[in-house]
Amino acid sequence: MRMTREQVDQLINEHFAYEATDDVEAVLGSLAEDAEHEVIPSPMGPLNDRARIRAFYEMLFRDLKGESVTPVRRLYGDGFVVDEAVWHGHIADGRPFLCDGRSGPVSFRLLHVFEFRDGKIARENVWCDLAAIQRQLGCAPG
Repeated sequence: MRMTREQVDQLINEHFAYEATDDVEAVLGSLAEDAEHEVIPSPMGPLNDRARIRAFYEMLFRDLKGESVTPVRRLYGDGFVVDEAVWHGHIADGRPFLCDGRSGPVSFRLLHVFEFRDGKIARENVWCDLAAIQRQLGCAPG
């Protein structure tokens, strides 16, 4: 069953709202049972196992506290969406961004590529502006 643009927007917006409130169970509920999840540059790599996806989100919610997201654009394709935004918040431990022990406020561009199946997110690929994060945390490569 093909989702309408409105259904896609509702699913993505709910998924983002669950992330904003650190609701691991609801985030997992928005994903297909066999979803693929990958965040670039996460050292965990692509995740296809629900237990590993849960562990990733638990770590993420411990280390990041979002304050706001500024939408930039959302591009729709046949069964997929590309969503661009700017994330604003605080990183408590820079581990996910190769800045162990660093903390502070950051703003960075974030690009999501979503694929859908049966009313759920079947694939979520997330790209972060790592250079901007590292620069703001003071650990940018020389």
